[in-house]
Amino acid sequence: METKDQQYQIQGVSLIELTNQFGTPLYVYDGQKILDQVKQLQDAFSTVKLKIKYATKALSNINILKLMKKAGTGVDAVSIEEVRLCLHAGFAPNEIMYTPNSVSFEEIQEAVALGVMINIDNIPMLEHFGTYYGHQVPICIRLNPHILAGGNAKISVGHIDSKFGISILQLKHVLKVVEAYDLNVIGLHVHTGSDILDAEVFLKGAEILFDAAREFKGLKFLDFGGGFKVAYKPGDISTDIKEVGNKVSAAFKNFCQEYGSDLEIWFEPGKFLVSESGYLLVKTNVVKSTPASTFVGVDSGLNHLIRPMMYDAYHSVVNISRLEGPERVYTIVGYICETDTIAADRKLKEVKEGDILAIKNAGAYGFSMSSNYNSRLRPAEVLILDGKAHLIRERETFEDILRHQVDIGL
Repeated sequence: METKDQQYQIQGVSLIELTNQFGTPLYVYDGQKILDQVKQLQDAFSTVKLKIKYATKALSNINILKLMKKAGTGVDAVSIEEVRLCLHAGFAPNEIMYTPNSVSFEEIQEAVALGVMINIDNIPMLEHFGTYYGHQVPICIRLNPHILAGGNAKISVGHIDSKFGISILQLKHVLKVVEAYDLNVIGLHVHTGSDILDAEVFLKGAEILFDAAREFKGLKFLDFGGGFKVAYKPGDISTDIKEVGNKVSAAFKNFCQEYGSDLEIWFEPGKFLVSESGYLLVKTNVVKSTPASTFVGVDSGLNHLIRPMMYDAYHSVVNISRLEGPERVYTIVGYICETDTIAADRKLKEVKEGDILAIKNAGAYGFSMSSNYNSRLRPAEVLILDGKAHLIRERETFEDILRHQVDIGL
């Protein structure tokens, strides 16, 4: 987001003008930023056979998916609905990795019928799959490496008490199941969590994955999941993608040489690719002073951006209506009947009713986790690409709230 002629702009498009055209609250995505993030990851792993599988759950608008395909990525889907969405967006079945958790076998069967790569994360499902398909359908196995990593307990998924993946301590059991059912295992997967800064964490996961891979013949890829950190706070640091790329690529090439096959290396970034591209634009409804705080009440809340409440996530906020003048300390809150604090004790240019605030880093897990709580409407979405603003989702209407309700005539 850049400042030109006293207006905040993306690719020359004024954010204030977008709110005049499409209203508020409004999600806006910088398409070029997404393309730049993809390119950065591709460059970091240019010396190995890289496949990027964008984590659909981060932001699943079909236009974002199409942009990812244009940039050369595949996709990671965690539900059969996401699988169908990715197919609808134009991805071929072999470009889709399906990594479900705690789903029915019927959903697995549906995914098999659609022809996508199946990633199995528990032994009972592995046995069930073997009974039905044996060697016929290639699969990937998700292992839990027992590495505690991530910025929040809810996004740290590789530790010993996590529901995700098959414990690395159960590898011998897994090998017995694979042999008993003649399973066609062509990939292994680990994912430790989100907001990982240190290349050493990826290397630690890599060594565990390499040790496991030595027990399997005929692998075609190793999947390292995602978890790259992006900067949220002023002065915050992000994952050094170049360093991770250099260190992990070197270790991976050494393993491939030992394994005797030039495997593919897969990553499943979500937040890294879309978070910094996104802005949630909201309008100030009220400025309310109390003995303890001055609250800025806006026309949005946890129904549109739940991360600050669910994960204690930090999002920078800018008053884009006023670029000059005095600063004051405010707590930005939503209009939901809950304590939905978006940002506490922040310095902003003096805020008045009607001012537009931009909540930054809202591209990942913003709209995709939104809801109709308090019977509020979900916002519109706009994608800026090649200097033009494109409406990619219409704002909901009251009719949308009623659409699937059935009046039984009481």
